[in-house]
Amino acid sequence: MTDWLLEELANARKSRTQCALVTVAATRGSVPREAGAKMLVYGDGKISGTIGGGKFESLVIADAQKQMRDKRPLLKTYPLHEKSADSFGAICGGESTVLIEPQILNEALFLIGGGHCALAIAKLAVECGLFVTVVDDRKELLSIFPPQVVTVTDVDPAKFICSRKWCGDEALAMVSRNYEIDGNALAAALKTKGAGYVGMIGSKRKVQRVFDDLSNRGLTRSQLATVHAPLGLDIAADTPSEIAVSVIAEVLAVLRGRSAKHMRQPSKITASRPAPARARNGTRK
Repeated sequence: MTDWLLEELANARKSRTQCALVTVAATRGSVPREAGAKMLVYGDGKISGTIGGGKFESLVIADAQKQMRDKRPLLKTYPLHEKSADSFGAICGGESTVLIEPQILNEALFLIGGGHCALAIAKLAVECGLFVTVVDDRKELLSIFPPQVVTVTDVDPAKFICSRKWCGDEALAMVSRNYEIDGNALAAALKTKGAGYVGMIGSKRKVQRVFDDLSNRGLTRSQLATVHAPLGLDIAADTPSEIAVSVIAEVLAVLRGRSAKHMRQPSKITASRPAPARARNGTRK
């Protein structure tokens, strides 16, 4: 793979841009590109690189978009001659076998706020393989986050939320230093919709105050009922690290449609049957 295509693929994964890597895996006869040729196909059908152009490439692009939706790789041979029943009019004379690899991206977590709890949550989220973005205006705090974390400092959190198209595998958690920041961000999240998880940190008193304010601003009870607040599972978390465990467990459970119940199974003891007694002559009774 050429350096520029590898870099573009890495950037696409970092930004969670839907794409598929397409590789000409094998060829037979006359074909437009030999084995090893690659291109990136994006969710909207745009491409970078080429595997030969024409109708052949357009069919591969369509298949790549389907595999992105299905989240499954595909190895498929395309006949570039008239003899096959699957021929699409190409007259090159050969065949190209193409490997389509949709980039399966892990879930993403967006944190509004960059304080102690956000740092602990971000660290654990990175270790769990999540894509993490932190939004805060304090650059000096964001400098200590792990290098894998994307930091955003030049935009208001509510505007940042409204600027994105949210997906069901993305979580949004309000953990800022100020309940007004969290409230405005939460209002934006509920109006924008789409995120698979929306949560807010805080005491029950803070949550109620924010909810009352949002209710006065026109948000409905059913909208507020979708918010995980206070966020996290009830493990009596106290320290930032404990809070991180509580939050990440809940986020993953919600995004993956799991119950977060105990996985232990009840003990099943099978009573053993006693061996038959033996008679004095060695035979069984």
